[in-house]
Amino acid sequence: MRILSYLRELNDALTDWENYQSISIEELREDRDKRNMVLHALLVSIQASIDIATYIIAQRSLEKPSTYRETFEILGREKIIPEELADELSDLAGFRNVLVHIYWGLNLDEVYGVLQNDLSTLKKFMACVKELQREKT
Repeated sequence: MRILSYLRELNDALTDWENYQSISIEELREDRDKRNMVLHALLVSIQASIDIATYIIAQRSLEKPSTYRETFEILGREKIIPEELADELSDLAGFRNVLVHIYWGLNLDEVYGVLQNDLSTLKKFMACVKELQREKT
């Protein structure tokens, strides 16, 4: 199943994310390799979550989102995930756009804040999706 591969990818990226939380803001600023590892883990984690959300929407024939942010808003409106979680995920979807368009210039303080504070949001989402999968079987 495609969703299982998305969940594996998300789990692996979240493991990396958790490992990288020990990196200091100074290391993030000064060490390009560490910065790239962090950025990659954040991007893959958020993108995998978007892919999972899009998959759920398609499987349930819900309205088509026009943005990545809206993907999570739909899941919240449909009570598939809690609305507070949907809001947090929508913010991360917006942050994903910043990561993808890195040439705009990254605010490393913002990156560091996401690294330190938003892992739990994606872990909650993964737990919700796993529960949805259990309910299906």
